[in-house]
Amino acid sequence: MNHNIMINTALCLPAPDIKALLQGRIVAAIFGKFITPKRQFALCPIDTSLNKLPIEQYYHPNFVPTAHTTVIQPGTETISIAAWARCELCQPLNAEFLAALPKVTIWTQQALQAALAQWQNIFLLYLRVYQLPVPLKFSVQSHSSFVHLGQYINVSEASAILSDRLFRQRQLALQNLELPQYPELELLQSAIAPIALVNPAVQALEQEIKELLGWGSQPFMTQFNRDLWIDNITALGDRSQEEDQGKTSYQAGTDFENIVRQSLEYLGFTVDIFHKGGAGGVDIFCSQPYPLIGECKAGKKIPNDTAVQLLNLGTLRLNEKLFQQATKLIIGPGKPTTQLKDAAKRHGMAIINPETLQKLVKLQSNYPNSVDLLELKKYLIPGQADEEVEKYIELVYREIKERSHIVQVLKNYLNNSGNKSAEVEALHAAYITTHPQTLSLRRMHNILIELSSPLTGYLGRICQDDWRRDRFYFLRDLPIK
Repeated sequence: MNHNIMINTALCLPAPDIKALLQGRIVAAIFGKFITPKRQFALCPIDTSLNKLPIEQYYHPNFVPTAHTTVIQPGTETISIAAWARCELCQPLNAEFLAALPKVTIWTQQALQAALAQWQNIFLLYLRVYQLPVPLKFSVQSHSSFVHLGQYINVSEASAILSDRLFRQRQLALQNLELPQYPELELLQSAIAPIALVNPAVQALEQEIKELLGWGSQPFMTQFNRDLWIDNITALGDRSQEEDQGKTSYQAGTDFENIVRQSLEYLGFTVDIFHKGGAGGVDIFCSQPYPLIGECKAGKKIPNDTAVQLLNLGTLRLNEKLFQQATKLIIGPGKPTTQLKDAAKRHGMAIINPETLQKLVKLQSNYPNSVDLLELKKYLIPGQADEEVEKYIELVYREIKERSHIVQVLKNYLNNSGNKSAEVEALHAAYITTHPQTLSLRRMHNILIELSSPLTGYLGRICQDDWRRDRFYFLRDLPIK
C-alpha cells in the first residue's frame, strides 16, 4: 500500500549519479557521512565540477555519454528535482571494497580515491528511488551535504524506479560485488545512447536493452501512444467514416495507405520508398525480408478489378522476375466478391481485412519481435487469407502462453522450495503437474534457453557440462496481454 510522505530536505549528489539512479542503472551512491537507514529525502543534482575531476576521469567510459547530458551550468540557482529516495542501508567502505567497487559501478578508481581524500571516510548509500510525477523547481543557495527545500513536499511510493524484488536483487548483488551479467549489452547501450537522444527508433531499442539489464521496471512510452495509431488501422479502412469527417475518397484512401505502410514497417518489413503509391503506382512494395507488393482499398468493399489492377501495376513497375517472386497482398474491408477471390487465387494474391492486419500489429506491440515474417508468409495463401493469418496469430499466442506458464512454474517452484535456482528435470516435473499438455524434457530445455537469452531476459541460466543439470533462476514475469 502506498502512503503519502512529507519531506523538506534534499540530499545533494552529482547530477550524473542521480541520472543513473533514475535509470535504475545503479542502486547506491557514495557519500562522506553516515546516514541513518530509513531516512527519506529529495535528490538534489549538483554541478559535476564540484567532484574535482573531469567527467571522463570520474566515470567509466560506458557512462560518460550519459553523464554529459546532465551537465549543470555553474552558477545555476534554480534546480529541478525529479526524484526522492529512502536510504535502505549505509555501508562503510573498507580498502578491499573500495578496490573492487569500480568493477561493479559507474565510478572509476580515481573517483573513489578523490572522494576518500575529500571526506577521509566513504559510505555506500543503498537508495530506494522514486520518481516525482512532475519535476519541482527550487532555488538552492548552497550545495552542502543536505539542503532545506524551504517547504514540505508531498511524495508517494507510487512510482518506484525498481520493483521491490528487483531492488533487493540488485542490492544483494552490489553487496556481494557481483560482476554485471551482460557487459556486452551495457557496451551496446552506451554506444547507441547519443543516437537515442535524436532517433525515436534507437531510443526504443535502448529502452529495451535497459529493461533486459534490469535498469528499471517502469513501463516505457514512446513519443506517440502506440495503441492510438494501432486502433486506427481498421477505422481508416472504412472510407465512409472518413467521408463523415469531411474527407474526400482520395484523402481517405491515402490515409489508409499510409497506415498500412506504417503497419508493415512496424511488423519488420522494409518498405521501399522508390515504389510509392498514388496515381500510376503500386501502393506498397517491401523489399525485405522478402519482396511483397500490396494494394490498399479503403471503403465498404473491394472493387472487382483490384486483382487485375495489382497485376498490371506490378508488371509495369517491377521487373517480371521480381514480380513473380513477390508475395502479393490486397488489404481492404468488406467481403470480396466471388469474382475477386477467383482472380486472386489465379494470380497468387492474398486478401486480408484491416482487422486482421490490426491484430498482427497488436501482437507485435504486445510482444515485440514475436511476428516471424518468414513464418507469416506461409499463411498468406492465395484468395481470402484472414482465417489462415488468424491461425498464425493464435499459434504465436499459444507459444507465448506456454512460455509464460514455464516462467510462472519456475517462479512458484523457487518460492515454494526456497532455492535460488532449479534444474531442468525438477522444473519439468513441476510443469507436468500443472499443465495438461505433454512437453519433452529436451523441448523444455530449449524453451528455457530461449527465455534466458540476454535478448529476452525473463530467466537466468547457470550452465553445466550436462544440459540436464543446467540451472535456471527467475528474473521477470512474462505477462499475457
